[in-house]
Amino acid sequence: MSINNYQELVNKIDSLKKQDKMDLSSDQDLSIAIMNLISIEEHFFFTGIKTGKANYFDLLNQVRALRKELLKKIIKDYEGEVWCISKHLLAASMRLMEVGTKALGRDNRAEAEDLFKKAFDLYSLFWAVNMGMIDTSGIKKLDDNMLNKKDEKKTGLMGKFSAIVKKVIDCCIE
Repeated sequence: MSINNYQELVNKIDSLKKQDKMDLSSDQDLSIAIMNLISIEEHFFFTGIKTGKANYFDLLNQVRALRKELLKKIIKDYEGEVWCISKHLLAASMRLMEVGTKALGRDNRAEAEDLFKKAFDLYSLFWAVNMGMIDTSGIKKLDDNMLNKKDEKKTGLMGKFSAIVKKVIDCCIE
């Protein structure tokens, strides 16, 4: 389903709440808890590496199992890489919040607000992905007719995607 304006978005969220498909306030709290579990996983990783004590990796694994269990409560239906995309959106959002909080503590309000906005944008994208607000049906499927037939390297699908991205995406255009 494609969302064309703000009112359609509000209506979709209201209908989901009425159908008891999701309790957004509880799910939001749960998503913040999951963010913190991801952060704990990272801290156990770095502590294990820095101290050379493998028992931190055991703790990381236990926290990871809990995080996966809780993430399933929010991400019920997913395809492709949506599970990992969701996890990384939450992780990136959390990190940007933390960096923004540190900037705020250094009295760098403008930088903090910019980081907070970016964190919220990522957090919003997480919800858009998991509430089905992003319509992928209009995305063209890649077929052999779209690829360079003169590709002698035969780099596989990832190589072909990379070639397409290099041709299509120009990061310098703002």
